[in-house]
Amino acid sequence: MNILLTHGYFLQEDEKEQLIMKPYAPLGILYVSAFLEQNGFDNEVFDSTFSSFPALQKRLLEKRPDLVGIYVNLMTKLNVLRTMRFIRETPELKHTRILLGGPEVRNHAEKFLSHGADVLVLGEGEESTLELVQAFSNTRTPDLSRIPGIAWRNAGGETIVNEARPLLKEIDHLPFPNRKKIDLQNYFDAWKTRHGHSTISVSTMRGCPYTCKWCSRAVYGLSYRRRSPKLVADELEWIKKNYSADLVWFVDDVFTVSHKWLREFVAELETRQLKINYEIITRADRLNEEALDLLAKSGCFRVWIGAESGSQRVIDAMDRRVDVNQVREMIRLAQRKGIQAGTFIMLGYPGETQEDIKETIHHLLVSDPDLYTITVAYPIKGTALYEEVEERFIAQLPWENSTDRDIDFKRSYSRRYYDFALRWVYNEVAYGKSRKKGELLKLPLHKLKSLAARGGMWWNRTFSAP
Repeated sequence: MNILLTHGYFLQEDEKEQLIMKPYAPLGILYVSAFLEQNGFDNEVFDSTFSSFPALQKRLLEKRPDLVGIYVNLMTKLNVLRTMRFIRETPELKHTRILLGGPEVRNHAEKFLSHGADVLVLGEGEESTLELVQAFSNTRTPDLSRIPGIAWRNAGGETIVNEARPLLKEIDHLPFPNRKKIDLQNYFDAWKTRHGHSTISVSTMRGCPYTCKWCSRAVYGLSYRRRSPKLVADELEWIKKNYSADLVWFVDDVFTVSHKWLREFVAELETRQLKINYEIITRADRLNEEALDLLAKSGCFRVWIGAESGSQRVIDAMDRRVDVNQVREMIRLAQRKGIQAGTFIMLGYPGETQEDIKETIHHLLVSDPDLYTITVAYPIKGTALYEEVEERFIAQLPWENSTDRDIDFKRSYSRRYYDFALRWVYNEVAYGKSRKKGELLKLPLHKLKSLAARGGMWWNRTFSAP
């Protein structure tokens, strides 16, 4: 069977990412690729990141695949729709079946099927994709009713959602992602040119046991399943043997969720004398002195500690289940252990007031993280946040021309207000950091920008409807 897997992300079309330049390989489809190959089905991965839409079109015409599997998330949705239109409108590809998977498909099943998809893989992709490939390799019109974990349309055009596929219990049984199918050097070069080092992404777990209202669990559900420390170390050794990446980025939602696993992982690295420099995401309530010592000892150079807000009231509204004071404490403790600390900030959450934003500025100045990211909250379909604000959407956007990132809802203040609030937070924090460092020449500019942002906030609060 002629199989092509892709993901529809084009770096050359993403101006923001071109400024940041921190691209990562598409691990999801590389896992699916490896699983298919392990079970006897060769496949091609078209990594679109450093390519273009015309190049993807050209490759589809050259290969004329029997089956195209496309990973879909918020960032790639519109390009995936564009790719499906091309396939459906091209006579040479009339025989091609389109399979979609990824976090975006579960909560938009009817829409994706009506726009040209043949089958949607809901949740984890490996087993469902394999069964679909097996079915389509025998006939062009297989009986899909008995394959769990998929959505499809019957002969009458009715959307059918089959029974859910149970989550994989033993993810150790999965092969390593099929990194040899793509040119990782493109990623290494992009990082090295912009940041002076190269990096590679690795997954050690699936799922997250926490219930933050804004976070999507469309693929792995509310779960926690971990690969064994031995197997993770095996993968790291394989990477070290085959590539020359400087750093490892562990993509897990909460790397230190299990301290027992962390102790075993660090011991495994020590036994093998395996030296790596790595970066993780975690939570303040899953850190303590022992965990940070283990991280520092094993090569962790940076931890990202989620907070989202400096206001405990907003944190509780998000169902984050963490104490803001503990977040501050863990940021400072990580730094004392020689580990850089980063954090995440989200403005515009329902009910957030200007006083809450002031608390966030205070939080960033007091905790003084080495890095932080800041964004305005948006609701992803299928999340508790989406359900909470759905009746307050300001406009009903055309699904085929927009993503959930474009959704705005009635908040405490207008959306434009939060654009100015982002600048206020950034410049107030920059002012405080410059003052602390004695960088006197930077102070006037940051203060002027802060005042200008406050003026914009006042104007929008006074004259714009929320």
